[in-house]
Amino acid sequence: MTDNDTRQQDPEVAAELEGVPADMIEPDTAAAEVTRLREQLESAKQDVLYAKAETQNVRRRMEKDITDARAYAATGFARDILSVADNLSRALESIPADLRDDEKWKNLVAGIEATGREIDKVFAGHGVSRIAAMGLPLDPHQHQAMLEVPSNDAEPGTVLQELQAGYMIKDRLLRPAMVAVAKKPD
Repeated sequence: MTDNDTRQQDPEVAAELEGVPADMIEPDTAAAEVTRLREQLESAKQDVLYAKAETQNVRRRMEKDITDARAYAATGFARDILSVADNLSRALESIPADLRDDEKWKNLVAGIEATGREIDKVFAGHGVSRIAAMGLPLDPHQHQAMLEVPSNDAEPGTVLQELQAGYMIKDRLLRPAMVAVAKKPD
């Protein structure tokens, strides 16, 4: 292959060798130069592909982070407001039955109950839901066993009592349910 043939077959080589007289280029040197330039081109193509892939990965990670931030932005606030909901529930539970029926107290009780429903509605609107516990087998991903109670009626490991309600936010645990579980009697 002559120098002119090389220039005609490979435009990149022709550009590289532009201005160099044909009689000054040795055929072996030109072939080596073509091989070197092709290797550089392949390396540059690989680098571009890797850069594109990395950019795509970064974009996907950012999109996931943004989605998670939107979905779980209320986590800290929800965790803090759970204690308010707990206190409200305890207040309702502590009202004796005779006071609930008394005309003087009916409006107060109805107001506390309405506030509890409103908290539940706000929780639901932000993806916060109560974890089911009573009568279910202990799930260490959702329940925290605080004590064991001997029982002939329930299967060992079954939740017998909910000491504190547990909550999820979307698909993440916000707070585990604190429970008492059955064990075999001694």
